[in-house]
Amino acid sequence: MAQQLLFICSQNRWRSLTAERLFEGHATYQARSAGTEPGARVRVTAGHLGWADVVFVMERKHADILRQKFPEAVAGKPVVTLRIPDKFQFMDHILQDLLRERLREHLPQL
Repeated sequence: MAQQLLFICSQNRWRSLTAERLFEGHATYQARSAGTEPGARVRVTAGHLGWADVVFVMERKHADILRQKFPEAVAGKPVVTLRIPDKFQFMDHILQDLLRERLREHLPQL
C-alpha cells in the first residue's frame, strides 16, 4: 500500500500543490495538499490529517497552526518542516529541485 503524504503551505496554490504534483502516478507514495489560511485553494481539515501517514509543512508556522487547531489529529503523527519560503510560483523548477532535495532524506523511494 502506498504511503500517504500530506503537504501543507499557506494558500495551497504554489508550494504544497507543486509538492503534490511531484507524486502524481508514483508507485510508492500518494500525495495530497492543503493550506492553513482561510482563503486557501483547499483548506486543511482534521480529515486530511487523519488520512496522512506523514505531514510535510513548508514553514514552522504551518506546523504550529496544525498543532493548535488539530491537536488530536497530529498527535503521534510525523510532522516534518521543509523550510521552504513562500517565494516560488507553481511548478517553479527551483522549487521542484528544493522539494526533492529536502524530501529525499524522509522518502527513500523518491
